[in-house]
Amino acid sequence: MKAGLVALVGRPNAGKSTLLNFLVGQKLAIVSDKPQTTRNRIVGVKQSKDGQIVFLDTPGIHKPLHRLNVRMVDAAIDTFSEVDVIAVVIDASEESGGGDRFLLDLVARSKTPRILVLNKVDLVQKQNLLPRLVEFEKEGFADLVPISAKTGENVDRLEQVLLSHLPEGEPIYPDDYLTDQPERFFVAELVREQVLQQTRDELPFSTAVVVDKFEEQDAKGLMRFYCTILVERETQKPILVGKAGAMIKTIGTAARKELEKFFDARVFLDLHVKVREGWREDERMLDSLGLPSKKRSKAPKI
Repeated sequence: MKAGLVALVGRPNAGKSTLLNFLVGQKLAIVSDKPQTTRNRIVGVKQSKDGQIVFLDTPGIHKPLHRLNVRMVDAAIDTFSEVDVIAVVIDASEESGGGDRFLLDLVARSKTPRILVLNKVDLVQKQNLLPRLVEFEKEGFADLVPISAKTGENVDRLEQVLLSHLPEGEPIYPDDYLTDQPERFFVAELVREQVLQQTRDELPFSTAVVVDKFEEQDAKGLMRFYCTILVERETQKPILVGKAGAMIKTIGTAARKELEKFFDARVFLDLHVKVREGWREDERMLDSLGLPSKKRSKAPKI
């Protein structure tokens, strides 16, 4: 039996969260076409007859402009020394640039074994794929695996490669364990996913979701969630609310449907919008959102 921790690291929009969801067979990480969608480190456990892989999905590595982003990047980098394997996810559909070079140089400093995961091969013509693989061969990766997290192409092969690099040992978590995130986290994330999908420009980056009240299923099987969507400026609030409340209603309806699928229960969702200037620079606010800081960032509890 093999058992160990694997970090999924990469630049924003490389497809790490899509890959995590496919690997564990359940939606643990929200997905959107906006960069920097993942803000927290998310643990997902994959059980198989050959062993157990504990995946750590991490925020995309990018140049941070706010304290929020600094914490996000720190959360990704801190995993390098906490795992058994680093899976570096690269978008095969984009040409390599300075961002990829920075990422490759960063992970090369780690003594942890590295696997290159060349994702989104479904968007690349086959004759153009080989040169991309050759391009990364000189980077010192233990293995190179082309995949498509969206279609599942070659993901089973990736799983076997990762298992081969993990140490032998007993499972880290029980067989029925999936993630270490509390249910409140998924409520906030599924609401934030709809904010990302329904809005545009800078608004998605300056919003956060706080779960004010979480009520378990009542006698009629109904769950009730009361959430606040934070924005940074007064001018952003009417955009999020929309004309006659149309936008917030659209977000709420879509989020409620996702929550009902996630919890397999009927859901009542109440959303409010509140202005909190400079929340992305507020250390206390970032703490309350569960974003790790250098002073308390650590490996997941095992």
